[in-house]
Amino acid sequence: MSLSPGWEPVVEAWSAGAQRLFERLDERRAQGVTVYPPDPLRALRLTALDECRVVVLGQDPYHGPGQAQGLAFSVPLGVKPPPSLRNILTELSRDLGVERPVHGNLEAWARRGALLLNTVLTVEEGRPASHAGWGWEGLTDALIRTAAAHRSPKVFMLWGAHAQAKRALIGDGPHLILTANHPSPLSARRPPKPFVGCGHFGQAQRWLAEQGVNWRWDLPLSGSRDPVL
Repeated sequence: MSLSPGWEPVVEAWSAGAQRLFERLDERRAQGVTVYPPDPLRALRLTALDECRVVVLGQDPYHGPGQAQGLAFSVPLGVKPPPSLRNILTELSRDLGVERPVHGNLEAWARRGALLLNTVLTVEEGRPASHAGWGWEGLTDALIRTAAAHRSPKVFMLWGAHAQAKRALIGDGPHLILTANHPSPLSARRPPKPFVGCGHFGQAQRWLAEQGVNWRWDLPLSGSRDPVL
């Protein structure tokens, strides 16, 4: 699947100066290191810029076998949701009064228009943040700016200090910016803005409705199909 035309110019412009990043990735793979995910740009294949209504920022991919799938916070069907994702699903259920899915696959959100973007797009097995500072940030910062400059109002969900550090890239456009602690168990219930009880899913849904967007957060309970409300 190719990139959405809206993202292609951004990726092409960045790629021209990213040769060292590609070389480092090749070097690590040649040394026998496992790099996740297989498709680092998958979020840009599932969510077109013209259809993007929500941006959820993560930090870097999961570093365990079979977890990372190129979408921030999401894991494939059949993979146990990590702790942060479990808190996301629990808050989704609490906030909207819906049944909690038994899986952690968020592809349905991506296909509806939620850009699930990590700020670093690769990681080595068992080594969190191992590719931070390698050069992915130049691309993901440009993607955030592009999403913010696009004509359609969006909800930006900035959970945790790392995501909130990107606030300046969004600017003062016609967007809703929601901030809370990271959903990690280490911070999800702590002040100043606990993630648990933040109500972001309902806030986003109501605000988008005011913009004329019929947005919904529900996920297939079993992962077998996309539900219709």
